Amino acid sequence: MTSSVKELSASGQGTGGEEKPRGVDRVLSWIERAGNALPNPVVLFTALFAVVAVVSTALALADVSVTVPGTDDTQQITGLLTGEGVRWLVENLVTNFAAFPPIAAVLLMIMAVGVAEKAGLLETAMRATLARAPRAFLPYLVALVACQAHMMSDVAAIVLPPLAAVVFKSAGRHPAAGLIGGFACVTAGYAAGFTIGSLDALYTGITQQAVEVLPASHHVDVNILANYFFTATSSLALGLLGGFLISRVLEPRLPAYESGDDGPADEDVHLTPAQRRGLLLSALAVVAYAAVVLSLWLPDGAPLRGDGGALVSSPLLTGIVPVLFGAFLLAGVVYGFTVKTLSGSDGVVTAMTDSVKNMAGYVVMMFVAAQVIAVFNWSNLGVLLAVKAAAFLQSIGLTGFGALVAFVLLVSCLNLVVLSGSALWSLIGPVFVPAFMLLGMNPALSQAAFRIGDSATAVITPMNPYVFLLLALLQRYEPEARLGTLISRLAIFVVPFLGVWLAILAVFYGFDLPLGPGAGIGLK
Repeated sequence: MTSSVKELSASGQGTGGEEKPRGVDRVLSWIERAGNALPNPVVLFTALFAVVAVVSTALALADVSVTVPGTDDTQQITGLLTGEGVRWLVENLVTNFAAFPPIAAVLLMIMAVGVAEKAGLLETAMRATLARAPRAFLPYLVALVACQAHMMSDVAAIVLPPLAAVVFKSAGRHPAAGLIGGFACVTAGYAAGFTIGSLDALYTGITQQAVEVLPASHHVDVNILANYFFTATSSLALGLLGGFLISRVLEPRLPAYESGDDGPADEDVHLTPAQRRGLLLSALAVVAYAAVVLSLWLPDGAPLRGDGGALVSSPLLTGIVPVLFGAFLLAGVVYGFTVKTLSGSDGVVTAMTDSVKNMAGYVVMMFVAAQVIAVFNWSNLGVLLAVKAAAFLQSIGLTGFGALVAFVLLVSCLNLVVLSGSALWSLIGPVFVPAFMLLGMNPALSQAAFRIGDSATAVITPMNPYVFLLLALLQRYEPEARLGTLISRLAIFVVPFLGVWLAILAVFYGFDLPLGPGAGIGLK
């Protein structure tokens, strides 16, 4: 199959001559030019590493320290360009890279998804779905599914966007729209959803600890469903919004994508008997696999249960990556052997190897990124930034919904540099949960507001390693695409998602609606 990408003028072309660019086009063009002016991501992270090294050292020499709110734990800023810092870096350079969570998860899932893709399973499954799904509904379907994906943890950012690209391509739509839109909705809507997962348990545990900062507040309990009504409503609204943005804003602004004569626009969506048999057998294999996994999780005393027999905070959810690896690998192998697209074990190994080869540039990039993030955390600069910013916002004296809006905006800004939601909530939760409780607000409300800011801006920060994975995947369809190109397209989703999510929170707040079972807006 051959393909070519043609650039369209930012201003558009019409029969009557050039049209003047609209405001949003000018803004996106500026973002793209500014982003493309940035150096190669490896050079960018190297420069950031140097900045963190110098700043941390200067603050360490000035004897700067920070106290985590609600505790007596005072943390000293440590400098990288000191004897201690040099020793730490020498001892941890390899560990920082080897233990960087996105690398192992990405490569593991890429191997399994690569087998399923090479076998033809992904395309066949999408074609089977498209035989019944209207083409115009695809953006909304992708966005709605993506806004439920936090149950899969970070794996969703690895698995869903490439699948969305396959869906769009098979339907004759621009695959980059599915790829970028799927990633944007997974990331910017990450803390929404009808599903309950480890993220909810993590947030709830941190919130409950923050509640206990205040004396005589031990009667206030935050359960794992405290935000369920809010997140379920949000996921539906954000899914519809995401589908609209993909279809009406993102896709029309992409450069023209053309497939060769054998491209998906000319393909028959109907399946051959062999493909149907392969799809059926792979589905049965996955169902049997899921039954085994559930039998190891659901019964009392099952090995995949968590401490105290917990279902949610359990090894199954924390180990979802290997579980999904097994599912994709099994499905791909069964399908490939059935339809003869994989030739024995050698074919499986070759498919896995080829998929990893394509990620060589990503691995190099992640080596430098891992060092930056490790130094940022080791030096305690992240703690200092979060605590100082939180204290400043608290000193403004805002009350009511205005305080929540300011809090969401603060979290959105901090989320650009402190990407770990659990780390950020652990730092600022002990400040804002008690502060909002003193204003008569339920801790569940603080947690709901945090979920908004912790999601919306993660889609555009260079600190998000999955942005660079997305860039590598995008370059399969647009070899000339650069970081600025990608960021300008992802930026389309940030403000609308923030606005709609805040509007939903305003409705819950204004009408005093429960955020979840037993979790109202105010304290009783």
